[in-house]
Amino acid sequence: MSENNGYKIISDNRQARFQYEILETFEAGIQLLGTEVKSVRAGKVNLKDGFALLRNGEVLLMNVHISPHHTTSQIFNHDPRRTRKLLLRKEEIRKLLGKVEQQGLTLVPLKLYLKRGWVKVDIALARGKKLHDKRDDIRKRQDQRDMQRALKQR
Repeated sequence: MSENNGYKIISDNRQARFQYEILETFEAGIQLLGTEVKSVRAGKVNLKDGFALLRNGEVLLMNVHISPHHTTSQIFNHDPRRTRKLLLRKEEIRKLLGKVEQQGLTLVPLKLYLKRGWVKVDIALARGKKLHDKRDDIRKRQDQRDMQRALKQR
């Protein structure tokens, strides 16, 4: 968990940047239950397999794991992988709807963070990378590391 300019990052989906080409990002609020907020503040979130869908004019966050709160009774606790509604403006939803349906793009969560006490999620319009694109990224990263090592040794 890191803190930068008023944000406290709870969870980061680094795998998404490797698997997808990120085209555009959006900040969205997320509709949570009380026990979910407690678990998020404790950092018990996994965005790895998460994705978002557009249904009936709403954006739904699917398959994001928020662990049940450990001190709360099972009666009041929540389902860890339940579907959660994302809170976006109507213009943003229309824009997302057009791009997802026409261009065949995917919505993936990039990071979950606290902003002035509110839980926010960054979702991205993304296009899946092919295997050769992933190899190019690995090669570029390795070349950067080699250049940094060479400069450091001087």
